[in-house]
Amino acid sequence: MNILVTGGSGYIGTHTLIALDEAGYNFIACDNLSNSSKESIIRVEKIINKKISFEKCDIRNRDEVKNIFLKYKIDAVIHFAGLKAVGESIGKPLEYYDNNVHGSLILLSVMNEFNCKKIVFSSSATVYGDPITTPIKENFDINITNPYGRSKFFVEEILKDLHISDNEFKIIILRYFNPVGAHDSGTIGEDPNGIPNNLMPFIAQTAIGKRKFLSIFGGDYDTKDGTGVRDYIHVVDLANGHIKALEKIADVKKPLIVNLGTGIGYSVLEVLRAYEKASSKKIPYKIVDRRQGDIAKCFADPSLAKNILNWEAKKTIEDMCIDSWKWQSMNPNGYKNIF
Repeated sequence: MNILVTGGSGYIGTHTLIALDEAGYNFIACDNLSNSSKESIIRVEKIINKKISFEKCDIRNRDEVKNIFLKYKIDAVIHFAGLKAVGESIGKPLEYYDNNVHGSLILLSVMNEFNCKKIVFSSSATVYGDPITTPIKENFDINITNPYGRSKFFVEEILKDLHISDNEFKIIILRYFNPVGAHDSGTIGEDPNGIPNNLMPFIAQTAIGKRKFLSIFGGDYDTKDGTGVRDYIHVVDLANGHIKALEKIADVKKPLIVNLGTGIGYSVLEVLRAYEKASSKKIPYKIVDRRQGDIAKCFADPSLAKNILNWEAKKTIEDMCIDSWKWQSMNPNGYKNIF
């Protein structure tokens, strides 16, 4: 089975390439490298001791996508490619709709042309917005608060409509919570451009001395300590969720939506304390104004993933912080290091 991994040189993509290799799949990775580095592919090759079929491709370019399908026999797609920062999406909504929605339309059109009708789509828990209660189940109301989440939801709806038009399409939609951590080798990890939009890399860069302090956006939420609560999931657990989805996809009769999370909510300050313990560093922080689009609490009910995909998260917040710190301390400048 040949799997095309769009966004394959990105944070989740690279960890999924390793999981695919461990599970015995053949795969092709593609990426436009706008928010990632070819160095990440080189490092995955060292981890798996194998040359990776990699194609530089922007999924918004139909000819580039089509050339991949002409070159390789693609049986299924894991679709990661897209922009992913909530805050940035509020300032640049058109870029998010262009990348995430338009790009997905081109990809699906080419898949249809080449009779490739299996896709695992990388969606997000942001589609739930500010939930009335937690933990969050897949049947909760959609209440999106930002263009990033809306772009993911639009693609979900497109996939549902595609299946209605052609029920040969096999679709699994994975709604991620908050991926963190790194491969335990310290070789690959999260390497954001510029100032990080997500908590863990911001903490890591502060711990390593690249940032003077951690900005905590909001200290007056209705949570245990006033800071936002999220469901942090180790990226390796998340990658393994895609393997479980591939194992199940031939059996799905209609688009299957599944949360991938731990079911445990940690506040920003709890994550900070866990990271201080993992790094043996005191991490300075300041509480600043809330960010537009942020919510108080968001964590999963992961029971459907366990019942249907036979998947559950295994790694703890301590594991996440230890592996993140190993990556950051070995690679203070990310993939710009000579390795």
